[in-house]
Formats: sequence, structure tokens, C-alpha cells
Amino acid sequence: MSRRKISQTERAFIQDRANGCCEYCKFPFDFSHDAFHVEHILPLTRNGSNELENLAFSCDGCNSLKWTHVEWLDPDSEQKVSLFNPRKEEWNVHFAWSSDFIFVLALTPAGRATLDLLKLNRPGLINIRKALIAIGVLPSTG
Repeated sequence: MSRRKISQTERAFIQDRANGCCEYCKFPFDFSHDAFHVEHILPLTRNGSNELENLAFSCDGCNSLKWTHVEWLDPDSEQKVSLFNPRKEEWNVHFAWSSDFIFVLALTPAGRATLDLLKLNRPGLINIRKALIAIGVLPSTG
């Protein structure tokens, strides 16, 4: 399928559905200095579609690291597993927050693979999470 421009209405729907946060690392769009993207969960190069059920709201870091990947090695088992799919799976099933809300913790093989590939605890994210928590903005929990 060919890439098409996502309409402003579709983008607003996708952003609202994601509660204004990256659907992978949960970084809030309102506090980002980088662009956010409408990301194809199953890339077009892998026969993905432009349907809303295949689109996710993603920060620049997660989007660029995910690229065309749909699976990655689980660091524990060293087996290739599917990445977390925000349309078909609940974030809280695969991930949790550390008690201080600074780190994303992986709970499943898909969570570990996604955390590893997308580097959900990148140094910049950790620094920004600390700053947001200091001003009373806690990460999204779902």
C-alpha cells in the first residue's frame, strides 16, 4: 500500500486516542520539543495499511528507533518476539512504571523486546521524566 497524507482530523483522533502521549514511552506531546509522528505499527513496506487501527502516536525517538521493525529479540530468552502493538494490546500488560515513575519496566517478552529496541529508558527521557515529576506531571499509566 502506498503512503498517503494523514488528514488533520485523523491526526487529531490518533493523538486524542493516545491521550496526547507517545504510545510506546508515554512521553507527553505537550512537553516535547521534537515532532511527534503518526506511525504505522505494521509498516507499509510489510503490507501494513493506512487504516486507523494500524496507526499509533509516537515521539520522534521511538518512531525513529522502531523504523520498520515489527519484532525484536527478547533480551532474556534471546528469542525473536513481536513488538508491543498499541492497537491490540494494553500498555499495562507489557510495561509498568518504577515506583518513582522514572523508569519503564518490562513485564513480558514483548515488553522486554520493545523496551530494548526503542530504548524506552533513554537518558533524555529519564531526565525529562524527572523534571516533569518535579513540576507535578506524572507519566501516563496506561
